[in-house]
Amino acid sequence: MQKQRKKEDKSMTKKELALEIIRRLKEEYPQTDCTLEYNEAWKLLVSVRLAAQCTDARVNVVVQDLYAKFPTLESLAQAPVEEIEAIVKPCGLGHSKARDISACMKVLLEQYEGRVPDQMDALLALPGVGRKSANLVLGDVFGKPAIVTDTHCIRLVNRMGLVDGIKEPGKVEKELWKLIPPEEGNDFCHRLVDHGRAVCTARTRPYCEKCCLADICRKTGVEE
Repeated sequence: MQKQRKKEDKSMTKKELALEIIRRLKEEYPQTDCTLEYNEAWKLLVSVRLAAQCTDARVNVVVQDLYAKFPTLESLAQAPVEEIEAIVKPCGLGHSKARDISACMKVLLEQYEGRVPDQMDALLALPGVGRKSANLVLGDVFGKPAIVTDTHCIRLVNRMGLVDGIKEPGKVEKELWKLIPPEEGNDFCHRLVDHGRAVCTARTRPYCEKCCLADICRKTGVEE
C-alpha cells in the first residue's frame, strides 16, 4: 500500500497536488478565518506585530488591555511608547513592538488620515510591517490575493511536498504563487494554520493517521 501511495504521489504535478490539498482542506475546515481578533484594520496591524514569537491567544488578551487605555488610532499614536510597552510586555519583545506600533500609528495618522493603505508597497513602508503582515492585511481586510507564510504555512507546505526544503518566508511565498490560485491563497493559508494546530503539529509528531491528506502528502510519517 505504501509503495502504491508513493507511485501515486509521483504521478501528480505540484500544481495538481496543490489543488487537491486545497479541495480537501476546504472539506475538513469549511469555516476558516484569522485567529487574531480585530474589528478595525489598524487593530489587525497592531495584533500581527504583537504576534511575532507570541501566540494569537495571548495577543487577543493583551490587546483588550491596550484598547481599554487607548481605544482609538489617534490615542494610540499619541501614547508614550513606555506606556504601550508596559501593556504589551507579556507578548515578548515589548520595547521593539511598542516602538513599531507607535511609529506605525503615527504614519497612518499623518500620511493616510488614519486609514490603512491597501497596496503592498505602502504597507511594507509602515514601521514593523513585513510581507507576512502585509499579506494578512491585504487578504483579510481588503479581500485581495494574499499568501501568508507564517510558521504553520512553511512547515506544512514543506512536509506536503509543495516546496522542497525552503524555509525562508519570501522564497516560500514566491513558490506558492506558482501553485495556488490567487483567489484561494488567503483562505488556504488560514486552513494551513487550522491543520497545523490540529493535526500536522510542530511540537509533537504529526498525527498522520488522522490526516485528510495522508495518502497524497509526500512526507507522511517522515521525521524532520
